[in-house]
Amino acid sequence: MSSPGRVELEPAFVLHVRPWRETSQIAEVFSHAHGRMGLVARGARRPKSALRGLLNPFQRLRLSWSGRGELATLRDAELIGPVNQLANDRVMVAFYVNELMLRLLERADPHPLLFARYSAFLSALAIENEYEALLRYFELELLQELGYALNLQTDAYSDDALRPQQLYEFRVDQGAFAVTSTQQGAICFTGAELLAIGSGEFSTPAELLAAKRLLRAALNFHLGQRGLQTRRVAAAMKR
Repeated sequence: MSSPGRVELEPAFVLHVRPWRETSQIAEVFSHAHGRMGLVARGARRPKSALRGLLNPFQRLRLSWSGRGELATLRDAELIGPVNQLANDRVMVAFYVNELMLRLLERADPHPLLFARYSAFLSALAIENEYEALLRYFELELLQELGYALNLQTDAYSDDALRPQQLYEFRVDQGAFAVTSTQQGAICFTGAELLAIGSGEFSTPAELLAAKRLLRAALNFHLGQRGLQTRRVAAAMKR
């Protein structure tokens, strides 16, 4: 049972962990009922610590902690279910999603629906042959859950329904505007592409590419200038 300042056996995932002082760690976790939390795992790096080896990303855990403020103290952790095995190419995708959540989620802001979708995303990532569509679905859901949903149904100027054959310039903070040609620096899509993205239909390579262009622009808008470390690492690996 949980009480003010004390949480017991809360379902959670580790988003990121870093060393702290000589023998401890700080874990950024995403929990079902409390959202993103920062937890100090004291002595977790000691050889005989009960926490050693448990605070790994992508594994569903039950965590108990106490304390208030920016950092609480982790008291216990236990694994839920089997270890989630991800192939090498999927690990970078999962780290990318974790970094997105670290950057966009506020601490102590619960998102139980997003928690369920994140859990389902990791499970599907481990077994699906193709993961690009999974990733696009999750990016759309993340934006929607955080209140940044994209208007992919109507023209932002006229409020008319998008026309499949019409070319549109998409402005993240406003929506789609009908244009006659692509302007330098603008991101443009056909109405059919925007409608497909809005309904989650990524059945062709062209639709997946359009979704990637649009969602990258939308996420960059909310992330700001700093960008994502995982994108830089992935680009370096390709080179």
